[in-house]
Amino acid sequence: MRPRAVPVVLSALLLTAGCTSSAAGEDEGADAAAVATSAPDQRLTVVADAEPVASAVSASRALFDEAGVVVVAPDGDRAATLLGASAAVGLGVPLLLDPEGEGSDDAVAGELDRLGAQTVLAVGADSAPGDADVVAVRASPDAVAAATGLDLAEADAVPEDGDAAAVAALDPDAPAALRPEDADPAEGEADGELPPVTRAEPLDATVVLASGSAESLAGVATARAAGASVQVTAGQTDPRASADAVDAIAGAETVVALGTGFGAEDGLDWKVETAATGTQLPGGGQTLFPQHFMVALYGHPGTGALGVLGEQDADAAVQRARDTAAPYEALVPDATVVPAFEIIATVASEFPTEENDYSYEAPVEQLRPWVEAAGAAGLYVVLDLQPGRNDFVAQAERYRELLELPHVGLALDPEWRLAPDQVHLTQIGSVGIEEVNRVVTWLADLTRENRLPQKLLVLHQFRVDMIPGREQVDLSRDEVAVMVHADGQGPQGSKQETWRVLQGVGPEGLAWGWKNFYDEDAPMLTPEETIAQVSPRPQLISYQ
Repeated sequence: MRPRAVPVVLSALLLTAGCTSSAAGEDEGADAAAVATSAPDQRLTVVADAEPVASAVSASRALFDEAGVVVVAPDGDRAATLLGASAAVGLGVPLLLDPEGEGSDDAVAGELDRLGAQTVLAVGADSAPGDADVVAVRASPDAVAAATGLDLAEADAVPEDGDAAAVAALDPDAPAALRPEDADPAEGEADGELPPVTRAEPLDATVVLASGSAESLAGVATARAAGASVQVTAGQTDPRASADAVDAIAGAETVVALGTGFGAEDGLDWKVETAATGTQLPGGGQTLFPQHFMVALYGHPGTGALGVLGEQDADAAVQRARDTAAPYEALVPDATVVPAFEIIATVASEFPTEENDYSYEAPVEQLRPWVEAAGAAGLYVVLDLQPGRNDFVAQAERYRELLELPHVGLALDPEWRLAPDQVHLTQIGSVGIEEVNRVVTWLADLTRENRLPQKLLVLHQFRVDMIPGREQVDLSRDEVAVMVHADGQGPQGSKQETWRVLQGVGPEGLAWGWKNFYDEDAPMLTPEETIAQVSPRPQLISYQ
């Protein structure tokens, strides 16, 4: 396990030091422009400048120690920036931006000086900040090719919203010219040629997470020029949310988060460390919603009296869960449908049990084969607690070793949470919000400590007074996705009214679940009816 490290937040006003690498050799010639890349010392570096010019400078400082040649393009000139990115990646040097093309920005001049730039390729401009020699070219593949010696014969058209992805896909070993989709390649000549450039060894152990926002575009080019891999997150700033980002981070030694949004992502350091495990949820990624849609069988192993899950053995239940979930795949095209088990781990008892808590606590050894069979088959598992007179946290602790598995979440069933003088089937139980929030904290801490994917915490409810104060449920812990599961049964009109009332309690940010009862609903909704009639659409449909 890697030790956690506090991220470095890099701005255009800060410098970082790192391990440098350069491909320069004695046979390269005295006139070659040297380049040295720099892997950040810290596990996580955040480049969150709001302005494109500052962001480009910070990205250069994060990844390069030296560059005898640097590419500069006017800030705000899309055609020049895309072509400048092509040149920078092809040469293996940073891309900086010049505010309004005026050639007078102190921060850019300072970065050119730090890099030891002797020559600047000014794409789409006549000048550049600083005192380096300037080779000025029009934003034309022909002109850039003439100045750099790169083969840029083909110009790839980039759609309006595709700049970051196109630049991230540039191959340093096979340069390609980029241009806006609505613009024809301009013609032009260069006013000189660059000296030969000695490309540094690539930073192939560094991954750059790029939000894809406009201010980060030059930094994406600089990252590719340095040989770092770039994963564009399309505005998503939680690295756990993307299966591709998790895969990328798992193979990296250092991570650079590039984009304004990353600076505001609470807990980015531990989220990166969680992603670094490479462990993924069923369906991919490390966060649950909205990218997943679950369909679960509910019950207790070994008996059909408590739900359909126990009507067959574990392997047959896996297949039944898959079959139950399958119709939803065509109905929910914007999410990955994940079959699931909701296993009643502790079963409410009408009579006193061995510990006098009116709850039968199934041994871990009884549940483990079901949990492991589900995990091996790509199913999610929720362990359901019916605690009687016991405490939800105390019961959850009994199943810690199962909850430490990445595909296992937790459900609380307040109907079966008794006061000291209550018994089941005489009163409907309830749980105070303080106890619920203690479970949130306990489960979130377990998740963070073990660097696990986000956990699902389900709160079963069919009456408001089952969870008094629910509007105060703690949603601040990103380690946990809290769901209210409306598990009332009976006529559809009554179920819809329960759904409406529970939706009105709040708070915003909850996930939602719906239960279909084979025998008690009148009638039970088909998958098509469930999606059409239950609004807003739930993230979990369970069957009992």
